[in-house]
Amino acid sequence: MKKQFRILAMVFLSLFVVSCDDDNDNDPQCCVGNSIVDLASQTESLSTLVAALQATGLDAALTGEGPYTVLAPTNDAFDALLVSLNATSLDDIPVDVLTNVLLNHVITGEVLSSSLTNGYANTQATSNASGTNMSVYINTDSGVTFNGVSNVITADVTASNGVVHIVDSVIGLPSVVTFALADPNFDILVQALTREDLTQDFVGLLSTPVGSPSPFTVFAPINSGFVNLLAELGVESLADIDEPTLAAVLSYHVITEANQLSVNLSGGMEFTTAQGGNLLFNFNDIGGGVLTDNNERTSNIVAVDVQADNGIIHAIDTVVLP
Repeated sequence: MKKQFRILAMVFLSLFVVSCDDDNDNDPQCCVGNSIVDLASQTESLSTLVAALQATGLDAALTGEGPYTVLAPTNDAFDALLVSLNATSLDDIPVDVLTNVLLNHVITGEVLSSSLTNGYANTQATSNASGTNMSVYINTDSGVTFNGVSNVITADVTASNGVVHIVDSVIGLPSVVTFALADPNFDILVQALTREDLTQDFVGLLSTPVGSPSPFTVFAPINSGFVNLLAELGVESLADIDEPTLAAVLSYHVITEANQLSVNLSGGMEFTTAQGGNLLFNFNDIGGGVLTDNNERTSNIVAVDVQADNGIIHAIDTVVLP
């Protein structure tokens, strides 16, 4: 029987406030009352964004009622994107790709800087892996950063149909690796995935666009899971775990060719992992998800449905063992 998840999200309260100079004639916040597209059109540093919105037809949507929260990349941010793609202009980017990238900067509803906390939100971009909205990771530890790559440089530009936060980098379509790198709850997992002696390139594998062996479902242990594992094994660090064992353990957390949304999980469901072993899924007494590994050890699912373009992450509190 399927049940509704009741999961404790990994969110820690932190506020970010940007002050403005009221005497700055170029300050886009002077334009309160205009639509988001109007404000962007009146801001010189956002002219490339306006051109991109017009090229994709999204300018009409973002002139509508809303409300929307738009993370608006500067001209310099788009220039850097073009260089990274070896492109000379926006015309070199397929319209469908450009549209989805732009939608990855749009959040439904008005989210002011005072409401931003460490955690995930959904953008209007569509994942190739699931056809559902993609996630974006917000980090407020030092300013505000999205997906670990794009920083807010001007916040709370209020429009008639929402709010704009101007950012310094284009937020590309994320892979599951993007979220592992961006979310500090996965710092030790990243250390494990990037250990120099690994014969398997886990970062390269988990960055694979949709198409075999992706999409991926990753049951990703948070930092405390690895700390507890080291204590359980009686070792001091990841370096004390031999390479074949570590590689097998990491592979055991990955399901290939599946984007398993939490809504589709059901009690008694069994997964065959990339390592070859099985994981059993069930619900606990309070409706949360639990994985049982080949050693009858259990791990609680503590956050679900971190949706990337090539797969999905569910965070777990215990490292499972094959």
